[in-house]
Amino acid sequence: MIFSRRRRSRQARDEETPQASRDVEPRPEEPEREEPAERPTRGPYDISEAPPGGNRLDLGSLQIPAVAGIELRVQADPNGLIHQVVLVHGESALQLGVFAAPRSEGIWDEVRAEIRSSLSAEGAPVEEIPGEYGVELRTRVRAGTGEKTDLRFVGIDGPRWMVRAVFQGPAARDPAKAGPLAEVLAGLVIDRGRHAMPVREPLMLRLPREVTQAGRGAPPAAPPAAPPAAEGAPARPWVSPR
Repeated sequence: MIFSRRRRSRQARDEETPQASRDVEPRPEEPEREEPAERPTRGPYDISEAPPGGNRLDLGSLQIPAVAGIELRVQADPNGLIHQVVLVHGESALQLGVFAAPRSEGIWDEVRAEIRSSLSAEGAPVEEIPGEYGVELRTRVRAGTGEKTDLRFVGIDGPRWMVRAVFQGPAARDPAKAGPLAEVLAGLVIDRGRHAMPVREPLMLRLPREVTQAGRGAPPAAPPAAPPAAEGAPARPWVSPR
């Protein structure tokens, strides 16, 4: 009798198990879907993330958007290789440079520290200020005319590149007065290329072929006084390549 009661007890427990739990197989886990990477809403843009369309001047590694009221001045050799890019708006100017950077990290923090050290060694007052793209440097140096001028150094780290922008004049004193110059900076497109380059080496800039051909035989236009050429500013504010 005792043996029979135990058997019935096991059968009763089996009958209490829901039928669905024995018949329904577990669903296979669905693979997680990767969310598409959001494109940046403001530049400078890498060429892989640049918004389509737009009227830009292609200088090779750097594409500059056309903005009303902006005058572009470049210093180039007879072969069209550009050594200096300056944009002018009223009494303000913006000098642009783009440089190679490592894949793993940005270099603006190190470059900024070296610019600050160089300026301080020349006796120029330097302060770090928060800006639209992060920490900026602001200083005042003596220009070639003997008058003092304001400079504001801005650095933007991108994928394997860094843009160094130097505002001069009212746009350096007050970012709110940068206006169209800031619009140009926010619309830049950088084409770094895939080839290996030493860190901090300037990316090659070149005049469009039609401009080079049209300008052969004509003397190059003199650029405006560039911020790094001003007395008290470092001759190479991006520092030497490693």
